[in-house]
Amino acid sequence: MLDRAGTLVLRYSLVLIVLWFGLFKFTPTEAKAIQPLFTHSPLFSWLYDVLSVQAVSNLVGTAEILIALLIALRPLAPRLSYLGSLGAVLTFVVTLSFLFTTPGSFALVDGLWVPGGAGGFIIKDLSLLGAALYTAAEARRAA
Repeated sequence: MLDRAGTLVLRYSLVLIVLWFGLFKFTPTEAKAIQPLFTHSPLFSWLYDVLSVQAVSNLVGTAEILIALLIALRPLAPRLSYLGSLGAVLTFVVTLSFLFTTPGSFALVDGLWVPGGAGGFIIKDLSLLGAALYTAAEARRAA
């Protein structure tokens, strides 16, 4: 019973967080906030040559909303939920890569390197990556 409750909370908290961040990407505030992350990424900086700041954010938001909805489908469609969880894994691997490409992601404080600036926000994606890996494995077993 504890396993089932933990899995349920983990899955749907992941859905809520990914959905919420996806919806937020459609605001000008979030579009501007993610711009430095994408601008400094060797994988994604080219997007701003093709699309506007808001369009890039909308694209990311659309992908996140789709991923959240797929993960939420676990009771009805475990295979689709598995694919959604894999999408979340990819998302969090990408966002964690920003720790290494965005200037100021780490700061030296009292002789200790700690997440700073955007890094302080991004580091939480390590836990979300673990949640996505777990929900992918669980949905795959159910499929």
